[in-house]
Amino acid sequence: MIDSQRYPRLSRISVPADLRQFPEEELPAIAMELRAYLIEQVAQSGGHFGAGLGVIELTVALHWLFETPRDRLVWDVGHQTYPHKILTGRRDVIHTVKQKDGVSPFPKREESEYDTFGVGHSSTSISAALGMAIALQARGDDRKVVAVIGDGAMTAGMAFEAMNHAGGMDPEPNLLVVLNDNQMSISENVGALTKMLGRLSGSRTLNALREGGKKLLGDKNKPAAKFVKRWEEHWKGMFVPSTLFEELGFHYTGPIDGHDLPALLAAMKTLKGLKGPQLLHVITTKGKGYELAEGDQIGYHAVSPFDPVQGMIAKVGAKKPTYTDVFGDWICDIAASDPRVMGITPAMREGSGLVRFSREFPDRYFDVAIAEQHAVTLAAGMACEGAKPVCAIYSTFLQRGYDQLVHDVAIQNLDVLFAIDRGGVVGPDGATHAGNLDLSFLRCVPNMVVMAPADENECRQMLTTGHYYEGPAAVRYPRGTGPGVAINPALESLLIGQAQLRAPGSHIALLAFGAIVPAAEAAGAQLGLTVVNMRFVRPLDRALILELARTHEGFVTLEDNVVAGGAGSGVAELLAAEGVTLPVLHLGLPDEFQHHASREQLLSEAGLDADGIRNAVLSRWPQLATPAPHRAIG
Repeated sequence: MIDSQRYPRLSRISVPADLRQFPEEELPAIAMELRAYLIEQVAQSGGHFGAGLGVIELTVALHWLFETPRDRLVWDVGHQTYPHKILTGRRDVIHTVKQKDGVSPFPKREESEYDTFGVGHSSTSISAALGMAIALQARGDDRKVVAVIGDGAMTAGMAFEAMNHAGGMDPEPNLLVVLNDNQMSISENVGALTKMLGRLSGSRTLNALREGGKKLLGDKNKPAAKFVKRWEEHWKGMFVPSTLFEELGFHYTGPIDGHDLPALLAAMKTLKGLKGPQLLHVITTKGKGYELAEGDQIGYHAVSPFDPVQGMIAKVGAKKPTYTDVFGDWICDIAASDPRVMGITPAMREGSGLVRFSREFPDRYFDVAIAEQHAVTLAAGMACEGAKPVCAIYSTFLQRGYDQLVHDVAIQNLDVLFAIDRGGVVGPDGATHAGNLDLSFLRCVPNMVVMAPADENECRQMLTTGHYYEGPAAVRYPRGTGPGVAINPALESLLIGQAQLRAPGSHIALLAFGAIVPAAEAAGAQLGLTVVNMRFVRPLDRALILELARTHEGFVTLEDNVVAGGAGSGVAELLAAEGVTLPVLHLGLPDEFQHHASREQLLSEAGLDADGIRNAVLSRWPQLATPAPHRAIG
């Protein structure tokens, strides 16, 4: 429960209607309390941190000025929404964020009426807000619609598609877009748009002159005002590129200091009364108000529990490498041996393990910003000219580039390697970041080779296999660490389509794909079953599958992927095509969007830990529980 002595104002705010009871002059004090409370709570629980600290004043201003939830407030991504959640009924439970049955780390419609649109991937806010504005106008509803988008999210094409649509509509939609410009996504922003915004933020004098001219000239429809407007656009274009937004049909205001509450409120009060598409450009600092986070904006983007005084404390002692670490080392090693290697990431340098590569091979490292579609087709273009592109991308983000994977890479059979991180259950970030669908949408694509490693060393081997394979290939690996298998530094490849018999047994064969292999081995050892590390989802090891079908009474397929259309479905299709009739039990992730919890909790719920596998096998073949000498399998 919140301490009313330390937080005398915030403790009285359960919902935005309470906030609106305070006079404007008290809002800076409320912002100070909100910032201190956010630091205190995230220090206890961990979670996304720096982005929320950067929008404290903006969040207070929006909820004070607009009548939320009647007025629609749409946030882009969710890293910046912890302050919003604190002010909208979740103040006393914010410490449960990302935990099982706790607060979602991202806006979620079923969690709160204030979360008007579910968010996980970036750059959707303007499209969603525009859709809301159109629907409201169609029924004569005058409520306001506001989209808050980060400058990093503005690098995605979808944001400009929405602006292009909104700015060209007649009648004009009533929509306010707040561009939160802090020059950061998770990593530093890249590209021409970032440079443009940087130039724009230094042009406060020009904007002040423009605003003064508007007041002097009055009605914008008067001939004099129209003339000055045209002259202003030509003159302004020589100095600042804010004309980009205005040419797209948005009235541009800014840039203003996003931590100056009086200035924010003054600008928003004006914009609230205007019709048509509006864009307010605010300059903020990621991590604002917590010195350590301001100084290390990447490191404090998302944190584990920490000491608010000392900050994050590095863990001592040796740790097992994560699959991301394995990839990061591998791409540096393969690049050193092959000058054709190019590394591509859509704004996920740290998360995808490319920090070292970006430093050692800067001329071969390409961060394309939040532009997954472009990342995939860029790789295809590189492959056309003999390069060996490696597209490092999260499973959930590859969904955004699926058309390009099919149309631009696979149809043309181009030599592109996809290093797919966060495959399968991801955990605390919830359904929007889960990689539960990738084996299903990859294995149906002609020309693709799809691999899933059972351990760290096999991950390195598969990446090498994909590199030497001349065509599209994907290595899909999970978040976090593996079973701790020692890694051979050699660049060894595997025979395409060859599975590995891990444990010979009898009666039932467990055909396990990827990260589920260790759990399958444990369950198989308890029941005396055959265990196979399938390794390849496409192509399957046809010869071994048919051989096992002749010597076993049934199969169990296991995968960290939805059952529908997954790797197990491929096994069943193969058996059917060969005319083999055999009982097959498919174990995988449920046919639903999983909630947020730890990876271990979600795998257990899905029955994909050793106990769950054993119980599922015995439920299907209860006779296996009988000691072997007396067992009779029908």
